[in-house]
Amino acid sequence: MFLLRLLLKNAFRHRLRTLLTLVGLVVAISAFGLLRTIVDAWYAGVDATSSTRLITRSSISLTFPLPLHYAERIKSVEGVSGISWANWFGGIYVTERNFFAQFAVDPPSYLALYPEFQLDEADKQAFFRDRQGCVVGRKLAAKFGWKVGDSIALRGTIYPGTWRFTVRGIYQGKDAKTDEQQMFIHWQRLADGIRARVAGGTAGKAAKADYVGVYVVRIHNPDDAPLVSQRIDALFKNSLAETLTETEKAFQLGFVSMSETILLAVQAVSFIIVLIIMAVMANTMTMTARERLAEYATLKALGFPPGFVVKLLFGESLLIALIGGGIGIAVTFPMAQAFVKAAGTLFPIFQVSMLTVALQALAALVVGTVSAAWPAWKMSRIDIVQGLRHVA
Repeated sequence: MFLLRLLLKNAFRHRLRTLLTLVGLVVAISAFGLLRTIVDAWYAGVDATSSTRLITRSSISLTFPLPLHYAERIKSVEGVSGISWANWFGGIYVTERNFFAQFAVDPPSYLALYPEFQLDEADKQAFFRDRQGCVVGRKLAAKFGWKVGDSIALRGTIYPGTWRFTVRGIYQGKDAKTDEQQMFIHWQRLADGIRARVAGGTAGKAAKADYVGVYVVRIHNPDDAPLVSQRIDALFKNSLAETLTETEKAFQLGFVSMSETILLAVQAVSFIIVLIIMAVMANTMTMTARERLAEYATLKALGFPPGFVVKLLFGESLLIALIGGGIGIAVTFPMAQAFVKAAGTLFPIFQVSMLTVALQALAALVVGTVSAAWPAWKMSRIDIVQGLRHVA
């Protein structure tokens, strides 16, 4: 208790300097946490994947669709226990700023493959029956104030025209990793709309009925994923639409890799911030040690061992670092909430993880320890006579 009181008095002896150092620590630790959370949010789709799901797409590019009749052939592959399909719709709700994921799916088979999308049975059946219907995630519905029965108009980009849908259900995620900012519509509605536009001569060349963007394949055993993928791709080898089958995690990582350089830059900046505040903190502790040179010499003259001086410096540095780090961690949560509001639907899953909090605490601990290392070593070796000359 005596040592703690002494450390508190020493830490706030120069209040302005300590307060400025604390402000720097708070900014650095909270910024570090926010940047780490951004990186985690980018990988959120990867973390939410299932090891029992494969994605089959065109071997050329996602922009090349696959024929619908591939479904029956894929379903017959040994090791496959279920199949569904989806098309990216890409509509605009009111303005381009309101971006969110929209998929045209085969509702019964698709929702069977994604049990993490939890929907009331009555709402599910209503969605199945109504081709004009859609289901939306809880967070998406809350953002735009949608409720069951509301009509939503989307302006098509890939599929031209104005498309209207009725909200038949609002799903909730099984856990915090589940994306609750998606919209699902009927694939058959999309196919019928394409046929009508083809008949009217208004559809673009890229718009094709009876084609799908990707197939979602469920397998019995996750360990068989490579073998089943090879079997599926072998079916369509040398065809007009060859396929590439990979695990859902690998599929999601393909999107993340497109922005890998940006993510590396964000991670680098987060560590640079910690290094900068470490340098600032080290300078503060060096100044503190130099100013108290005579005091430490006096302590040694009175018989206190060098280890006591080391404890004083390390204790003071760690105390300041942990106070600043604790405040920085607390500030990270409201910062994250403000950031995700400003970002809109760009990050469907954005939350400060316990790992990030642990890294912030570790960063504060490292800053406090490293900053005191050099001055503590110097002060433990001071000559008593030389040190007492500074008494005047």
